[in-house]
Amino acid sequence: MLSGCATTATAPRSSAAVAAYQDNIELAGGIFISYTRDGKREPLNGSFSWRQTSTNTDVNLISPTGQTVAVIHVTPNSATLTESGKPPKTAPDLDTLTRQALGWTLPVSGLRDWLQGYATDRDGKRFVASPSNDNVITRDGWKLEYVSWQDDSAAVPQPKRIDATRIVFGEAVDDMQIRIVIRPQQQ
Repeated sequence: MLSGCATTATAPRSSAAVAAYQDNIELAGGIFISYTRDGKREPLNGSFSWRQTSTNTDVNLISPTGQTVAVIHVTPNSATLTESGKPPKTAPDLDTLTRQALGWTLPVSGLRDWLQGYATDRDGKRFVASPSNDNVITRDGWKLEYVSWQDDSAAVPQPKRIDATRIVFGEAVDDMQIRIVIRPQQQ
């Protein structure tokens, strides 16, 4: 009788880089934000639709019940947030707008790159994600982890799940975590 331990070999993770950056792209998915406010853990979740061109970005944030709760429109000269039942808020850029509207900055400006598997690392170098090169700390202090891919074996992988944590000097700050799950694009 033979007995022993069996191990299963795991395939090496692909080193293929994501597709070339696209100025024009439409994506949709889920977004989950967890943060602490006044000592209390606060979760936010819902879905989003994302449309960008070389100059503009439009984001619709949708509640779990399917209602559009906010629309963000960004141009090279301004950013506007329109929330249900409230007058629009405008600022010179997206980071300023989210800081004014929420009291803290969401990394929406970085998402133009992040959603496609790109970022600028803390040394100012261009980061290109792949299943085997799946995390980076960005210049603006976010730790990105490309947790899963639309198709692990694809010749040109596309991000499926991105986890982001605010980092300063290697430590999490603002106690904020963001998880983005991108739905597969319709062909």
